[in-house]
Amino acid sequence: MSEGKARAVLSAYRLLGSAVSPILRPYISYRTRIGKEDRARKRERFGHAGVMRPEGVPLVWIHAASVGETLAVAPLARAIAADGLSVLMTTGTRTSAEIVETRMSDCVIHQYVPLDVKAAVTRFLDHWKPDLAIFAESELWPVTLRQLSERRVPQVLVNARLSDRSFERWKKAHWFAEALIENFALVIAQSDIDAERYRRLGAGTVTVAGNLKADSDAPACDEAVLAEISQAIGARPAWAALSTHAGEEMAAATCHIGLKRRHRGLLTIIVPRHPDRGNEIAEELRSTGLRVAQRSMGAVPTDATDIFLGDTMGEMGLYLRLSDIAFIGKSLIGEGGQNPMEPAMLGRAILCGRYVQNFRDVYQRFVEDGACAIVRDEAGLTREVDALLSDPARRAAMGAAGAASVATMRGAQERTLRALSPYINPLKLAVSLDRRSDDWRDGRHGL
Repeated sequence: MSEGKARAVLSAYRLLGSAVSPILRPYISYRTRIGKEDRARKRERFGHAGVMRPEGVPLVWIHAASVGETLAVAPLARAIAADGLSVLMTTGTRTSAEIVETRMSDCVIHQYVPLDVKAAVTRFLDHWKPDLAIFAESELWPVTLRQLSERRVPQVLVNARLSDRSFERWKKAHWFAEALIENFALVIAQSDIDAERYRRLGAGTVTVAGNLKADSDAPACDEAVLAEISQAIGARPAWAALSTHAGEEMAAATCHIGLKRRHRGLLTIIVPRHPDRGNEIAEELRSTGLRVAQRSMGAVPTDATDIFLGDTMGEMGLYLRLSDIAFIGKSLIGEGGQNPMEPAMLGRAILCGRYVQNFRDVYQRFVEDGACAIVRDEAGLTREVDALLSDPARRAAMGAAGAASVATMRGAQERTLRALSPYINPLKLAVSLDRRSDDWRDGRHGL
């Protein structure tokens, strides 16, 4: 009965995709107008290829939805390309596309992922003909997964995780989750908890490799910009609230107001998770009498600035380097938390709220290692920021503990590649045989 229900829902999903197809072009055009799609490449969202497929070489398709996933799988993509295979990397956001183009154009082909409707997916797969499909973290697109299965293309989910909320939601529709997850030949999970959750939802072969983000490099920044803003800040005490969600910006502002007399010249750096909220946040902060410098407006902090608002995309590496203290958002008022590995890599003392279940294993390790302190509310945040601003030795110790903790987590890429070897090795062998064949035809066989 459950199998029949899953088939019915999947059929309804495909039919819905066909029904809404006529309005997808206006929808993508609207997203283009507001800057969320690349005008020059929006046809890729409908499966139209922007470049030719490399001929005569096996192709591995790697999909990473957004920036975090892209950074996590980038070293993996580079390693696969180094084996002589063609790598097609798709992403869904302009920022992640820019990261691929800037850092990986020497080893991968980038395209925007097609919309999960039959016509777009068919067009995409007909052109690229992938020999292996690798998806990062938790991307489950019904039409895409089904079409790959029908074409007998092996599918692997890497760096797989399931948050508490997602797992509870999928459990309520276990039959539907199983219909999607059964398409994966292999699930490579971040943790034992994630692995068990995927098994309970119907995954066949599941292994644990750790978090690929631990093997990533710390985010880079423009050194000239860093020097300019660091000089503007000078010796002022500063702390940062990063990846904040609605409500957490005002919590940071309350903390600032409570501490600015105690810490003369205090600068608070606020970096919202969604920079398009920048003007709204700036207006809200200014309504309290605080003086705000918006990065998106080209502003640099002055001696009179209370809040430096980092409302730009792709500059987290800059903001992380402006303070030794990093509160990680979506954890105090938001729920689920954001990944704290990047500030830990750079030796920042980490603070967070109680709601970090999306990255429970990482935060638990950081707390145990002395790299992170958890606060219950705004008052707790104010107390911890005050304590860290007053104690450079403690800041340094927490930062060193975080960097050491991340170092112990490394190795996920090697374990992931080892788990992928049954799918990668036959493709490498095909490349090797093709090269030998070419050598024989060209007379370079060594006889």
